[in-house]
Amino acid sequence: MRVGVIADTHMAGGRRRLPDRCTEILGDCDLIVHAGDIMSIEALTEFEAIGPPLRAVTGNMDGWELRDRLPDELELDLEGARLAMLHDAGPAAGRLERMRRRFPGADAVVFGHSHMPLHERDGDFHIFNPGSPTERRRAPHHSMGVATIADGSIGFELVVLG
Repeated sequence: MRVGVIADTHMAGGRRRLPDRCTEILGDCDLIVHAGDIMSIEALTEFEAIGPPLRAVTGNMDGWELRDRLPDELELDLEGARLAMLHDAGPAAGRLERMRRRFPGADAVVFGHSHMPLHERDGDFHIFNPGSPTERRRAPHHSMGVATIADGSIGFELVVLG
């Protein structure tokens, strides 16, 4: 199973759009997950229209319309692997252990908020921030992720979009 991983798209009022390469990669996945800061129902509809099913959580910039439709955090069972999602995983210091304690049944936690790509691993437990495909801020590039899940195991690839 291939899962497209995005966060922090901040697509409100038509100001931004996903890069074509991001849309192509997402369209070739079996599932899309979004770790918050979508910003508008219209953007959520755009992501849903890409094709694969979409699962998303709210971010700190998401308004009441999105908060009515989406949870703050989510855990998914995907082909024997458990993937947890939330928007803000807190300070960098101790983050991996903090996420392991918060989601004890998870094999991986996907988060956003900082716009900084990150992949840390301790044994079979991962935390992954895909960065942002639309608003890089201090990150060196726009980015997204792809998770590959097989036989109860999960792996992550950071995809640099430019």
